[in-house]
Amino acid sequence: MLDPDLCWQAVCARDAARDGQFVFAVRSTGIYCRPSCPARRPLRANVSFHADPACAEAAGYRPCRRCSPRGASPAEQLDALVAAACRLLSELEPAPTLEQLAARIGLSPSHLVRAFKARTGLTPRAWLKARRRAELEARLPEADSVLEAALATGYSGTRALYEAREALSPAQRRRRGEGERLRYAIAPCPLGQLLLASSAKGVCALLFGDNAAQLESELQQRFSAAELQRDDPGLGDWLRQVVRQIEEPERAARLPLDLRGTAYQQRVWQALRQIPAGQTRRYGELAAALDSHPRAVARACASNPLGLLVPCHRVVGANGALGGYRWGVERKAALLSRERNEN
Repeated sequence: MLDPDLCWQAVCARDAARDGQFVFAVRSTGIYCRPSCPARRPLRANVSFHADPACAEAAGYRPCRRCSPRGASPAEQLDALVAAACRLLSELEPAPTLEQLAARIGLSPSHLVRAFKARTGLTPRAWLKARRRAELEARLPEADSVLEAALATGYSGTRALYEAREALSPAQRRRRGEGERLRYAIAPCPLGQLLLASSAKGVCALLFGDNAAQLESELQQRFSAAELQRDDPGLGDWLRQVVRQIEEPERAARLPLDLRGTAYQQRVWQALRQIPAGQTRRYGELAAALDSHPRAVARACASNPLGLLVPCHRVVGANGALGGYRWGVERKAALLSRERNEN
């Protein structure tokens, strides 16, 4: 049985979650609506509640043309249109322009963009780009070359792939450490658990986490095609140097690094290594020094695979706030506090 008070609250809130659970009818207009109807709210004294459209029509009311209580709601209709737009973007070659897509869907370009972004978090163009990138990532491990994978997923070549500011180049992503043997070790440290991985060139990953299983999973994802070998004794000295730097920041570890990133990321990471212990730089300051943008610097910091050794924890927000840190803000605060001798 319907609770009139709860139903009225849903109508006042235009609660779309209650659509399909009941309809409300307005005596003064002879119309019934779904709870989320955007029309002007009626007087409570004129409203009655019914379990479904059939009950409302049996009582003599007719459906609202604005919210279509007998069929899909406007929101559901937009859901279907956005899903159709996604199918068209996936299937048509070449990809349609925004104007062409909107014409096929039956919405204005601006309305389509708003509806698309509300449901996917992306514009149609950004959604297509992300989908192609995901398809490319899936094809790379099996492709004979990056170019082959790029052409198969709708790219005209590889230039755009190498210009993208990502942690690994497409060729490196295709290999994912293929043909390499990486050694790694895990040890407790003042920040939880620490994983250090090394290639033949030097340290290629230094990760913080709460447990060994989490760290091993992250390493496996980063180097999915490499042969991973745990070697706690062989990397013990390097681990001790890293732990000692955490405990005594003035005693910085001197280890060979195997940094794998784009040319832009390498520039940012090199700039990070120039920040002295105990000091910080704002994203805007680094961006100005690199003739770049703060957001681009932030993305490069977020993709840094070598915590502590490439000290992205020394970069803070415009107002001095800590900002984000891929291994947790608490760890960032602890590192900065130790470097400032606040402990």
